[in-house]
Amino acid sequence: MTMRLPPLNAVRAFAAAARHQSFTRAAAELHVTHGAISRQIRKLEDYLGVVLFERRIRQVSLTLEGQQFFAEAAAALDQIAAAAQALMGRGPALAVRINVRPSFAVRWLIPRLPAFVAQHPGIEPQVVTSTRAPDQAVDEFDVAIRRGLDGWPSSIRLRPFLEDEAFIVGAPALFEAQPVAEPGALGAHVLLSSRTRKQDWDDWKKHVGVARQKTAGRLQFDHLHFVLQAAVDGLGFALAPASLVGNDLASGRLQCPLPDLRMPLSRYYYGLAPNAAAEARSFAAWLDAELAMQARGGF
Repeated sequence: MTMRLPPLNAVRAFAAAARHQSFTRAAAELHVTHGAISRQIRKLEDYLGVVLFERRIRQVSLTLEGQQFFAEAAAALDQIAAAAQALMGRGPALAVRINVRPSFAVRWLIPRLPAFVAQHPGIEPQVVTSTRAPDQAVDEFDVAIRRGLDGWPSSIRLRPFLEDEAFIVGAPALFEAQPVAEPGALGAHVLLSSRTRKQDWDDWKKHVGVARQKTAGRLQFDHLHFVLQAAVDGLGFALAPASLVGNDLASGRLQCPLPDLRMPLSRYYYGLAPNAAAEARSFAAWLDAELAMQARGGF
């Protein structure tokens, strides 16, 4: 006997709402109205004879039956999408969407992605940069990486990742012109900072016990990766997270004049979306391997 399928548009609406835990965000993803999502899910509940969502004021959450159905239905929809993509010949059928801040993408992740691609040629890494916290993300993701424990959805289990600290870096030419053998010598230089981390210099001075002083000037940029590029180009000294300048230090583009004066920073964590597929778990395993390699002193 041919198995009778549930209404597939309703299943698609349900899967989107389940991923977002929101009818409103599901509607935005599918380019329909909130009411259309609600009607489709009600239609599916009538077909199945079970309640899939607990509905509260401005909030919905999956029931036990909803969780069970989502686990199976989402995988089935992914399989259909992968089969269609493979037939259309549009590259790898599997992808992992990685949500990171722009600076982390440019300075840490992207330089290492060739290694992931070489190990997993059938998985396409899709880097989505955002300055929003993961619980405010506009685009869907399979894996997110952020500093600290704040701003994560409660549905995501966090895994500790990189430990970090900040220290001073500058281009070699700056040391030749004006050596920096002690903190007071920074007064002869321009200090670089980002709009998102503009308190770092004051925090560093307080942490290492250096008195505030006048400097030759300050330059501020929108994002930290612009600050680090400005440091490479010799515009001034930057207070840089160690996690983001490993390659620059190894190549000699940047140097650290005061290596003992360091300030601890919040640790990085990564988390997988609740519906993350096997390719996301492969990426997580690769992150763990990169972390182990870095602990052994690798780039």
